[in-house]
Amino acid sequence: MKKVVNSPTAFALGMLAMMIPTQAFSAFYSYYYVEKLGLGVGLATLARTVYLIWDALGQPLFGYLSDRTRSRFGRRKPWIVGSVPPFMLTFLMVFAVPEGLSGYSLFVWFLIALVLFESVSAILWVNYGALFPELFRGERLRAKASAIQQGFQIAAILIGSALTPVLFATMGFGRMALLYAAAFAVFMLLCMAAVRESEEARQEPPLRLVEAFRETLKNRVFWLFNLANSFAQTVNGLIGSMIPFYAKYVLRIPESQVSLLLASVFVSVIPLVAVWYWIVRRLGAVRGWRLSLAVYGLSVLPLWFGGNLAGGIAAGVAVGFGLAGFLVTPPVLGSRIIDRDFERTGRRREGVYTAVGGFITRSSGLISALAFWAVGMLFGYVSGEHPGPDPEATFRFLISVVPFGLLAVAFLIAATLRFPDKRE
Repeated sequence: MKKVVNSPTAFALGMLAMMIPTQAFSAFYSYYYVEKLGLGVGLATLARTVYLIWDALGQPLFGYLSDRTRSRFGRRKPWIVGSVPPFMLTFLMVFAVPEGLSGYSLFVWFLIALVLFESVSAILWVNYGALFPELFRGERLRAKASAIQQGFQIAAILIGSALTPVLFATMGFGRMALLYAAAFAVFMLLCMAAVRESEEARQEPPLRLVEAFRETLKNRVFWLFNLANSFAQTVNGLIGSMIPFYAKYVLRIPESQVSLLLASVFVSVIPLVAVWYWIVRRLGAVRGWRLSLAVYGLSVLPLWFGGNLAGGIAAGVAVGFGLAGFLVTPPVLGSRIIDRDFERTGRRREGVYTAVGGFITRSSGLISALAFWAVGMLFGYVSGEHPGPDPEATFRFLISVVPFGLLAVAFLIAATLRFPDKRE
């Protein structure tokens, strides 16, 4: 049988395709509905809660159905290509609200748009993520593919964060959504045109539903690995959301300079993923992952000492080095866990593992919210109108001490985790 070789760069186009609209959605949907359209914060939160309950049930099911798919086009590609039109339509639905909606009618529109968009997104992410361990075998190739993929991801985050306000200010939210939807379709279809799935994987008989989830849920290494990553993932979201507060209360710089702080983190990540690719090749997946968590933990400490724009940018570059390592290493090690499962069961279940792992790491959003609430209570911060007696200490603590503690927990879990094979 002829060996199939897939291009890491062509595969990474899928990450670029999904992350641009995803980042625009996550960064600006609250601003659009709450600030621009007047939806109550309580109703917006209720809609998000309803979706998270559905996601807990739906995402693992999407992974199982993907693993069971057998077609001449592959297991994952039919799901991804078939999801392109509904993703475009539901993304447009989110940002093209009919005029005249308000109150509960606006809430109903938002809830339906949110559930539909996030459900299609879950199908895409599960199937795209499940392709990685199948398409790229061997730690060196996976490290290279992961480094390229994360470079594309950071580029997409920059576009989705920095370009989006310019676009909706000049052309409106609806046309911005149309532009991003079209870009998604082009990049994703180019990615899928280049992907060649393994015929061997399609020929394996699928596990039954109960058996598939039973084997996944009793995999201790898988659970601990994703638990460690969920603590680190919390830091990603926490630092990003705290930077505007850090800029205002700690660095005391104007809002117009916040983008410089964000750029110091994310722009520096792009070349640094190449450094971590070299490190993973030398140390291996497990040692590289543990080192990335340790370095990430140390990299957040300089944020405590920032006092002006220059100091904040320098600290941001340090964070970028730690973040780059965390972005590169988990896909490599997660793929090995799936390989070990295949060796034990004789079945490949990338879809179920990707879906369940994604659900575990979604807990990071809850951890981040609890951290913000607890530290706010500790220092007396309530809101911008009631910042408490020492908001500077509040956000120094939230952007440095809390992330260090979370990453210390992640590192301790990683340090005690022992993989069945000896390729540390």
